[in-house]
Amino acid sequence: MAGGTGPRPADPVRPAPFGRAARPPRCAVRTLILGAGGQVGRALAAALPDATAFDLAAFDSTAFDDTAFDDTAPGPLDGWDVVVNAAAWTDVDGAEVHRADAWRTNAAGPAALARAAAASGSVLVHFSSEYVFDGTSPRPYREDDPVAPLSAYGASKAAGDLAVRCVERRYLIRPTWVVGEGRNFVRTMLGLAARGIAPTVVDDQVGRLTFATDLAAAVATLLRDGAPFGDYHVTGGGPPASWADVARAVYRLAGA
Repeated sequence: MAGGTGPRPADPVRPAPFGRAARPPRCAVRTLILGAGGQVGRALAAALPDATAFDLAAFDSTAFDDTAFDDTAPGPLDGWDVVVNAAAWTDVDGAEVHRADAWRTNAAGPAALARAAAASGSVLVHFSSEYVFDGTSPRPYREDDPVAPLSAYGASKAAGDLAVRCVERRYLIRPTWVVGEGRNFVRTMLGLAARGIAPTVVDDQVGRLTFATDLAAAVATLLRDGAPFGDYHVTGGGPPASWADVARAVYRLAGA
């Protein structure tokens, strides 16, 4: 198996120690989902059927300019009680080549949304990544562990987190290894298995698969139950496994 360095898995959903004093409204009137065309966005649209969902083409969070925050003019998020940001640059390797694009989507976009949410009083839900950590911890990462990204992708996500954590009324959610409707590792392995290809897969990156539907359900639960604002690690359950373990399981279930 080929080698590599990757973050260790986060703990399953558990509340962070910060922001416990503040609680969101019990009933949100209007919910906006951004990035609805991706794996997580599609699942969110199904879990929050009354929400208004936009993909990146319909709503560009990085397009906010200074006039949007003029105290005499309506803010870009005025009227929205909850804003769920599922828009992200998710191509980890591509971020090394297209750093400006990754930074624009993962750092500048969330920073603009954070500023707008703080101005409007909207609750902001934002998705981070385990790649903000360096993978050297001997235990699963906790929400209050310091970030230490090793890649351009991880750095862009960590920068976005920094901006979002300035918003008091926020849920910052870190999943691992998301699998949903769209391109993902499991679908790639299924395609290779169907063609009889035996890939080389890293065996020293350890984590847990997180189904997009479970992730969306966790968001719906946080909002519905009025959970304390703060940071949450949300992953699938079960023992951690390597990418190689996941690949072997996919091939076995596919009968390959």
